[in-house]
Amino acid sequence: MINATLDVAGEASSLVRDLHRTRPGIYWTDLLLSTAIGWGGFAAALALPRPYAIASTVIAALALYRALCFIHEISHQSRRSLPGFEPIWNLTTGFPLLLPSFMYTGVHQCHHRLSTYGTESDPEYLPFARSSRMTVAFCAQSLLLPAALLIRFLFFAPIAFFVPRFERWLVVHFSSLSMNVRYRRGDAPETVRMVRLQTAGILALWAALGVMAVLQVLPLRFFALWYVVSASISLINCLRTLGAHAYESEGHPLSREEQLRDSIDTPAVRWGVLWAPVGLRFHGLHHYFPGIPYHNLGEAYRRLTTQLPSEAGIHQICSTSLGQSLRTLYLAGVRNQRRKAR
Repeated sequence: MINATLDVAGEASSLVRDLHRTRPGIYWTDLLLSTAIGWGGFAAALALPRPYAIASTVIAALALYRALCFIHEISHQSRRSLPGFEPIWNLTTGFPLLLPSFMYTGVHQCHHRLSTYGTESDPEYLPFARSSRMTVAFCAQSLLLPAALLIRFLFFAPIAFFVPRFERWLVVHFSSLSMNVRYRRGDAPETVRMVRLQTAGILALWAALGVMAVLQVLPLRFFALWYVVSASISLINCLRTLGAHAYESEGHPLSREEQLRDSIDTPAVRWGVLWAPVGLRFHGLHHYFPGIPYHNLGEAYRRLTTQLPSEAGIHQICSTSLGQSLRTLYLAGVRNQRRKAR
């Protein structure tokens, strides 16, 4: 059995060996178009009458969500393969949405390590399959994330610049895009410097927005619309996250194959590109080959599903839709809660 697994893994690696090369032109075109459509829709929502404003808000939320999802690619691609991409992404997306790249880089890697995936040290994993209540609560709290980010960056951050101990506390406890409240990131000097530098950029941008609002150059409804768009993005990402794994880990480290089987691919083309953009609908495949850039995941999935034998894990992790994945997860939580109550 072990030899068979190794043979399949080796065959899978050979099938996608040529798909690890990053094409910067695709990244730049996608990001710039997404941000242009997103902020254009945002501006239109401020200027147009209500029916058109609602449609523009939906367009802004979906386009900016797509742009925001590049934070995932930034955490996996090196600065050498995408020179200049991270700072431009921060200026166009991360800073305005209060989700700078430091919230994910250096954090997301813990979700992929065999030693930490599915454990208390995984920032992006909770045992949702054990509790439907936890799943519902996670969805509800996603609407409060923008408020938490406003507090973190506009109230706590200025204090942290003058109180080093508080700054380190913020780095450890409140500087990660994490759903696991037990997760703690390190406060190495280079991490603190990165957090401080990007936070300064956010404060400069938002101070300028505040001045424009005081001078009545910027309408106050700008900030209300920002919250609506940010909360919408947070909710969509929450649902996508719940549909990305089976969440059946019992808190022990899993092998590469076990990690794959706890992950989910939803290769729907029509709607998947909206709720799981930038290749995120191939989440199981990504966990098996995290180095493949998003623009090659579709081809990698096609090769693996058509050429690997039926016993390969890639054939066992496919979902037909996000709705199916969410329903399966919720019902698993209900069943486990009932077992505990007996």
